Amino acid sequence: MKRIFIFSIALCAFVTVKAQDYKTATGVRFGASNGITLKHFIKDDAALEGILAFRYRGFNFTGLYEKHFSNAFKVNRLNWYIGAGGNIGVIDRDRYRWYDEKDEGTALLLGIDGIIGIEYNFQEVPLNVSLDWKPMINLTGVYFWGDI
Repeated sequence: MKRIFIFSIALCAFVTVKAQDYKTATGVRFGASNGITLKHFIKDDAALEGILAFRYRGFNFTGLYEKHFSNAFKVNRLNWYIGAGGNIGVIDRDRYRWYDEKDEGTALLLGIDGIIGIEYNFQEVPLNVSLDWKPMINLTGVYFWGDI
């Protein structure tokens, strides 16, 4: 795992390519948390992404900085990305089953996030499909989520 992390950091530092065919995109996110997303490229290979997700009768906002790379597995229009950021949100403790049964009310979530994913950009229509893993470690509230 340590080797993969070091390789990923080295690759991000030395590879600069145009990875995307769009400047700004909105989308829908499905998985452990459902929500909406907005991604905006600030450079050809770097983007800012905001995710508003809903879970456990609450919400969570995540802001990410992502580095994008094109032609994953030597497939044109298949891109991969890696990034990091932070989150803030609120959940209903009664709906989160791993809490002690005595806990009631809401819990404040505040933490750090990572993301690694792969995305395919369709040429014929303005559509992208992506699959990512977005682990988060919260400093308050629920301490670890590994959203897909």
